Amino acid sequence: MSAKLTLKILIFLFTAGLLVSYWFLPLTPLEFGAKYNNSNFNPGNESSGMQFYSNMRFPDRRISYRIERCPLQKVNEMEQAFEILENLTPLEFYPVEQGEQIKVMCNSSNKVEGGLFIAGEGGPTNITKSGKFNVILSGKILLIRESKCARPNVALHELLHVLGFNHSTNPRNVMYPIVRCDQTIGKDVVQLLNKLYAIESLPDLGFENISAVIEGRYFSANISLRNIGLAKSEKANLKICLDNESFKEIEIPELDIGHGRKIVLKNFYVRKFKVSEIKFTLEHLKEELNKTNNEAILRSEVN
Repeated sequence: MSAKLTLKILIFLFTAGLLVSYWFLPLTPLEFGAKYNNSNFNPGNESSGMQFYSNMRFPDRRISYRIERCPLQKVNEMEQAFEILENLTPLEFYPVEQGEQIKVMCNSSNKVEGGLFIAGEGGPTNITKSGKFNVILSGKILLIRESKCARPNVALHELLHVLGFNHSTNPRNVMYPIVRCDQTIGKDVVQLLNKLYAIESLPDLGFENISAVIEGRYFSANISLRNIGLAKSEKANLKICLDNESFKEIEIPELDIGHGRKIVLKNFYVRKFKVSEIKFTLEHLKEELNKTNNEAILRSEVN
């Protein structure tokens, strides 16, 4: 073999080796920015507008439902949607014959809005403001069209509406206004549900406003209190003390979520000549979300 041919072979092998190294051996990695994930409910502003109102939730993580006059496929899709959320969150859905919190109905006719076929409708039907929560007492789902997807995305979309979620601006999120088969539930939806339902379903009795006056030897007061918790309160006792001496006790009836009571006291005789402090205490034996708002103290402005 001539020297010239040998040189050509060596150059060829060297070039081939360089090409193999370039294409197959790991060199310095090239970064292409953050990986895409479907946790962004509203791209550019993740925390804004996820729910119709802030902190929307049902009173308890166990939520009842009733499916009324639906074909088998829609029943299966709705039950699959319940199961999917149960596997991702603390929520538990259970069927009842009456008194349901979520009512599911079906309509076989097509409905068109804005030139598009509507697949379903859903949302809360009764909401009560209770402290920092907007408590959903009931909701309704109407499944109009059967889903053509492996996942029950139509039923999931409407169920999340009932749980308080608004439409998403992310086309890959199941809450996008136009439902597609490749959409999934965003991580931020799951995180918010886990956060909201991690709070125990307890009542929370507390004072809203109190004013009191002693004119001469007569006591008058206006007292308003409310249950701002997530469960019905039991009977409680309102105790009023004047300078740490018991003055009057009033029984407070059971209060539903968000319900309150106003108490007006007029011209009750006071035996003491001088009172410097009035203490109002709600004695409620049941555990509450917050016990610190069960006491209020008013002090005389005159030393």
